[in-house]
Amino acid sequence: MDRTDPEGAIAAAAQRCSNWGRWGAGDVLGTLNFLDDAKRREGAALVRRGASFSLAQRFDADGPQKGWRRRTNPVHTMLDTGTDAERGTQGFPHGIGGADDVVSMPLQASTQWDGLGHIFDHGLAYNGRRAGDVVTSEGDRVTGIETTAGLLAGRGVLLDVGRVFGTGGELADGFAITADHLEATIAEHGSTARVGRGDLLLVRTGRLARARREGWGDYAGGDSPGLSFSTVDWLYGSEIAGVATDTWGVEVRPNEFDDAFQPLHQVAIPHLGLFLGEMWDLDTLAADCAADGVHEFWLTAAPLPVTGAVGAPVAPIAVK
Repeated sequence: MDRTDPEGAIAAAAQRCSNWGRWGAGDVLGTLNFLDDAKRREGAALVRRGASFSLAQRFDADGPQKGWRRRTNPVHTMLDTGTDAERGTQGFPHGIGGADDVVSMPLQASTQWDGLGHIFDHGLAYNGRRAGDVVTSEGDRVTGIETTAGLLAGRGVLLDVGRVFGTGGELADGFAITADHLEATIAEHGSTARVGRGDLLLVRTGRLARARREGWGDYAGGDSPGLSFSTVDWLYGSEIAGVATDTWGVEVRPNEFDDAFQPLHQVAIPHLGLFLGEMWDLDTLAADCAADGVHEFWLTAAPLPVTGAVGAPVAPIAVK
């Protein structure tokens, strides 16, 4: 790659790796078209032990957000409490009482999926639509995250690149994971780590483990290991339905060009129609995969179907 020419590299990758029109002009699902009923049956058949792993970070005020792009950590407020019930101020008959609460948060404050309306390339959204025709003040009226409801469940695969190439299971900030790294990790993990059409790929770097040990610091938006821009061809050719990592931004940071911001996003979302998951907690699952040598599992990862949202929280569960 020519570090001085992000514009040229992005344009060339977008031309090579475009799914525009692949499923028709009206398509709103992008790579989720690869995740069909047969793939879900394959994923469901992977449940052997019944061991279940939550892949979500906690949604609370002690999260990684620092206010950049007006993103804050969730604010949880009680509307009714046990104290109210004890004092009989809730107005319910025959002694019944209850608690109720509300949460206020940016939809991409913690473990989440990026929707197809999240990123544009030169004013164009997925499938060649004008960005202004897709996302307005009313939200994403075409590819809102609610279009994925019921679809993000199938065969999951964990590639623990941090364990294979890192020190103590963790990659250093700025480590760019290439296609060669991904293929070598597959070879190291064995046959259960094969990656193909319709899979939901999870890539562990170890960045979240370090943030938990050292403090959040610049976890949200700062330097980080992640996917190299050069993996765009591998992601396109593998025909996966989605990819999620334990980092804030999926791709390596600093980005690999002298002057760039999230160039892999700029191709993967609007051109591939690829769903990107960020800030997933993969550590406990990774430890189990290392222990039993099985890196495939049933994965259910439906985002909260907020109508018109360009991204949404998710509480993914892997079952082995």
